[in-house]
Amino acid sequence: MIGNLNQIIDQVSKEKNIDRSVLVEALEQGILSAAKKVFSHLRELEAKYNEEIGNVELMMYMVVVDEDALEVVERQLPLSTAQLIDDQAQIGDELGFQIFYLDRDRASAEQEDAKYGDFLGIRTARTSFGRIAASTAKQVIMQRVRDAERDVVFNEYKDRKGELVTGIVRRFERGGNVIVDLGRAEAVLPQREQIFRESYRAGDRVQAYVKDIKRDAKGPQIILSRTDDRLIEKLFELEVPEIYEGIVKVMRVSREPGERAKIAVASKDSDVDPVGACVGMKGSRVQAVVQELKGEKIDIVPWSPDTAKFVCNAIQPAEVSRVLIDEDNQTIELIVPDDQLSLAIGRRGQNVRLASKLVGWKIDIQSESKVEEMKQVLGAALAVVEGLDDSLTGYLFKLGYHSPDNLLNAHAEDLAAIPGISEEMALQIQQIAFEVKKRRDEEMRQAKERAVADAYAAAEAARVAAQIAQEREAAGLPADDGSAQEGAEFAATEAGAAEGDAVAAPAAIG
Repeated sequence: MIGNLNQIIDQVSKEKNIDRSVLVEALEQGILSAAKKVFSHLRELEAKYNEEIGNVELMMYMVVVDEDALEVVERQLPLSTAQLIDDQAQIGDELGFQIFYLDRDRASAEQEDAKYGDFLGIRTARTSFGRIAASTAKQVIMQRVRDAERDVVFNEYKDRKGELVTGIVRRFERGGNVIVDLGRAEAVLPQREQIFRESYRAGDRVQAYVKDIKRDAKGPQIILSRTDDRLIEKLFELEVPEIYEGIVKVMRVSREPGERAKIAVASKDSDVDPVGACVGMKGSRVQAVVQELKGEKIDIVPWSPDTAKFVCNAIQPAEVSRVLIDEDNQTIELIVPDDQLSLAIGRRGQNVRLASKLVGWKIDIQSESKVEEMKQVLGAALAVVEGLDDSLTGYLFKLGYHSPDNLLNAHAEDLAAIPGISEEMALQIQQIAFEVKKRRDEEMRQAKERAVADAYAAAEAARVAAQIAQEREAAGLPADDGSAQEGAEFAATEAGAAEGDAVAAPAAIG
């Protein structure tokens, strides 16, 4: 064993950034654990670090009892024996004996044996203490040091949740998780938190958002994310001084990681354009963020407390003709020009999905021609209501009740509050709206079934045409001037179109 441990403790404390008292306690616990294995767990032992000599002193305590009351020889000492050691000893006294277990204390150990070794019964056990202590104490000390290191890392990163960190990819785990070296700690980037189009190699630099920090048996687990919405907010804070200084604020973020994102920004200073500040000179700031996200497109829109204005900003680049808000159902209906419908919906409905998430409301988009068509169908159905003339029907449409859904979502008393409409008429109007909606839903269901059937038929035609072409080729016959192959390709195209029609059968997109 090493003589003076002060220098070693100071060095380890500095290198590992562990409090000195933690290392001292680890040494004491290590020696105490080893001593209990050697000298029996029944003995009352205490290990105390001596700062002056730089070693752990091991003490054993025994209670003086009467000869007839001796029960536990490991913890009790008969009065007659105790008085041989200390003539002032009395029943009930507690005597402490230092156990010398180090090679350098061999002379002290021999004196201990000569004085009272036979009484204590520790001489034989002490001869093997050094070897066992070296192994046991090492295990205990190393475990305590590892625990202390984990505590240091956890305490350092527990307050960094929600921050942006940069690390180096070190290795990969089964399941696709990436282990990232942050310097003083390792973090994990789970596969579910990775952008689908990104791939990593050992040594790559990774910038990620600290999503969570958990205590684990193997140490603190730092969870990183590249898909969290707040990653964009932190990246803009890094690139835009106005956001860092609090002049411009990112109000809301919605994104589909790796593809597209929308952010709503506002400014506390009327002289500062929030969108221009985030875009930067010639788009330099937003391009830096886009580059970090490997090409993810970002739309920056001005935030507004006015829901109608905000949703118009969120649905950009499409233009909106009219906005109808249903606060009870948290639904917004947007009416757009026919040539703006596909732009408002976006590819696979992406634009309207992001806008809906950004605003926090469900968004339905209708084209102007579709609205006119609904008005005609609904107007014809409502013509049977006694007292409801064309002018009153037009007024209903002007108020936003131009579809069966709008009428059914309204309260009957709200309809009855419209001049010229009684409560009885309101109930009748809603009943007709229900029937129109039911008929429309049935037509949509049938259309979808037909589209699915057409898709299956086209796919089967493609399979048969391809099989015929293969058989003709195997028989050495010409492929019918390419007609069979062309037929297969045409059938496959029709199948794809039919499947698209089946998906797009609903008139409203939410």
